[in-house]
Amino acid sequence: MAVASAEQKAAPTGQVKLYAIIRLRGRVDVHPDVEYTLSLLRLHRKFHLVLYPSTLPGIERMIHKVKDWVTWGEIDRETLIELLRRRGRVSGNKPLTDEYVREKLGLQGGIEELADKLLKGEIMLHKLYDKKNKIWIIKPVFRLHPPRGGFKGSIKKPYGAGGELGYRGAGINELIKRML
Repeated sequence: MAVASAEQKAAPTGQVKLYAIIRLRGRVDVHPDVEYTLSLLRLHRKFHLVLYPSTLPGIERMIHKVKDWVTWGEIDRETLIELLRRRGRVSGNKPLTDEYVREKLGLQGGIEELADKLLKGEIMLHKLYDKKNKIWIIKPVFRLHPPRGGFKGSIKKPYGAGGELGYRGAGINELIKRML
């Protein structure tokens, strides 16, 4: 299997693809290797979402390994801003605010500027950890609700076969909006 370079994976607009990965299936009857990979991705529970750039080494292979337990796709700017505003959390389980982003990250544009930097690959949520105080500046896992209106297909079948699992491209944005 050939692995594409970072330049080949970049979106045509010069932005890095930012994958939104959602765990759809629970913990029962999961192979230990798959469970370990899910824990590396920080997907410990059902309906948890994480964001990773496509240029992260090994991310494609990790997603491929857990494809029967998750769905993923490229998140757009509008959905990312709404996700950060409604489901973003900081240490102490407090909501993420524009003031907090300005104070801790020095981004005067607030959550919108944070979203732009995430989409460009300049900031990665899983690296925003304060080692001195041993706390997350912004928690890398977003806890979502089950989708409003339910799933359109089975959570045991791939997206292309009328199910919900696997790669769905830009269709992930519609699912995230129903789960906020």
